[in-house]
Amino acid sequence: MLKPLGDRVVLQAEPEEKEVGGIVLASNAKGKPTTGTVVAVGAGRTLDNGKVVAPVVKKGDKVMFDKYAGNEVDYDGEKYLIVHEKDIVAVVD
Repeated sequence: MLKPLGDRVVLQAEPEEKEVGGIVLASNAKGKPTTGTVVAVGAGRTLDNGKVVAPVVKKGDKVMFDKYAGNEVDYDGEKYLIVHEKDIVAVVD
């Protein structure tokens, strides 16, 4: 499994189903997903004084993130998105 470093978070992005007038759009016409599930979390952000600030999110959280945040990676046949914790804007209940 992927283990992120520092303040990075590994997400499994959830594609959005878009319909226009009852027609489901092709996958290449859909926008980049902005929600995902946290798969793994790094140790946290290191401050200038050496202290580590623990991440707010945890494995299993469903989150919203900035539209163009992070890097997409393929690992073990799955697609993941690796983002900095600061790019996560909300936890969805």
